Amino acid sequence: MKFSYAMLPDYPLTESLASIGLADRLGFHACYAADETWHKDLWQLFAAAATRTERIRLGPSVSPVALREPSLLAQALATLDELSGGRAEGVLSSGNFGLLAQYGIDWRETRPLSRTKEALHVVRTLLDDGALTHEGEFYRYEGLFTFARPVQERLPLKLGAMRGPRSFRAAGALADGCHHALSYTREAYEYAVAHLKEGAESAGRDWRSLDIGAWIVFAVGEDSAKAKEAARSMVGIYASSMPEEQLRRNGVDPEELAPAIEAIGVGDLARGIELTSPEVAERLSVSGTPEECRRKIAREIAPTGVNHVICAVTDRTLVRTFTGRDLPGVADVDTQLRIIHDELMPAFA
Repeated sequence: MKFSYAMLPDYPLTESLASIGLADRLGFHACYAADETWHKDLWQLFAAAATRTERIRLGPSVSPVALREPSLLAQALATLDELSGGRAEGVLSSGNFGLLAQYGIDWRETRPLSRTKEALHVVRTLLDDGALTHEGEFYRYEGLFTFARPVQERLPLKLGAMRGPRSFRAAGALADGCHHALSYTREAYEYAVAHLKEGAESAGRDWRSLDIGAWIVFAVGEDSAKAKEAARSMVGIYASSMPEEQLRRNGVDPEELAPAIEAIGVGDLARGIELTSPEVAERLSVSGTPEECRRKIAREIAPTGVNHVICAVTDRTLVRTFTGRDLPGVADVDTQLRIIHDELMPAFA
């Protein structure tokens, strides 16, 4: 089982660079960040991090093809790959539906999966060949070329998927893997892996060779209650992007979360947190003591075929930035990275 650090680039940049450097020294597989306008630009951050690290892989999880033109995404990935000496990778998706709405884009009118599959083809072709002529439904190019070339023979491109089943099948058939965000039950991951496997086998591929990632809201510390409260502060914000089908696969009735999601949707984050019960927050996160986190991963995620845990580490600074709440005693990012290294990585080696 690989472990990676998923960051939101909302800390002072010097702190983010220091945390990425620590994750590199601790042997984390990758550091990912959200490619969203809401945060600081991951590409500039990772360009700086590439020159200060040696082993850790770097890239977006996810990058929204409804907002970032795929040929420019290929250019950025190839450039980051050269800077890092062959450590770049990318995860593509249609995009965060809440962010798209702020651009005046209704995701239901974008044909999200078809657009993402075509964007994957564009990025893959430019990375592999350096040139592209393509007449598609969403993207058109005539003799486009680039001198931005990756160092890796095959720079990994994966798909982000949440709803399914078609998105999981597409990842299995077309991509180098799938990052499935915000699921916490064995049922949800067995569902995702079964459809990913189906897609891979339809394309004559070995599904076990793919990167199958569980992107989870994560908070760990010696004080269980404080770690769980940190997670609760973020669960509603993340859950607002979860399809109803996914909520049900995670043991949550959508009606149970509807008031919290409605409050968050109008910007009342404090009310949204208040309406997110501790019980729901515990279901929709991996949080608590190291042993509690280990048990949940071992029970709900590891047996399903997932081979990669991607920890969206939640700490006091992140909660304060997003919600204005101050939670003294919550372990900071670097402390949590060390706990993952010391307590979780050995358990799943």
